[in-house]
Amino acid sequence: MIKYLFLLFSITMFSQGYETQKYEIVKQLEDVEIRFYPPSLMAKVSSSGGFMRLFQYISGKNEKNQKIAMTTPVHMTNENNKSTMEFVLPSKYSLENIAAPNDKNIEIYNSKPGYYAAITYGGYSNNEKVKKNHSNLLDKLEADDIKVLNNMPVVLSYNSPYKVFNRRNEVLVEIEF
Repeated sequence: MIKYLFLLFSITMFSQGYETQKYEIVKQLEDVEIRFYPPSLMAKVSSSGGFMRLFQYISGKNEKNQKIAMTTPVHMTNENNKSTMEFVLPSKYSLENIAAPNDKNIEIYNSKPGYYAAITYGGYSNNEKVKKNHSNLLDKLEADDIKVLNNMPVVLSYNSPYKVFNRRNEVLVEIEF
């Protein structure tokens, strides 16, 4: 996971000007937000070199040689030592009009709508921060009797590696709400 975070932070250039995945805050519990995420078009890779594969796809290595705008956040998971990285694709695209990837390791799909609990933290992300915030999130959900459907953390990263101050990272878990 660290190598993917390093790669992400050393190559990608996010800024406030990019489209951000939509969600609705339905409840606030101190520093935890309960959010509803509608479906989003996603590009997903679960193989090595995930970031570069996705970056090449949006840079024009696709069936239409089409450049696709970068968005935020980047979604990252790590389950059973299998890292997955996902880019949210711009909202103007659908499964019908998005360029198909040339790389067979990239899956384009619509995410399912759902409720997620999120906790935000700053600075540069690392495994220790993810573990600490994930644990805090699960503790707060348990204290508020909110059922966790999948306790695997989804790490969201919003910023360019060149942004030093006011960085935004989040840990999400899927919940029943």
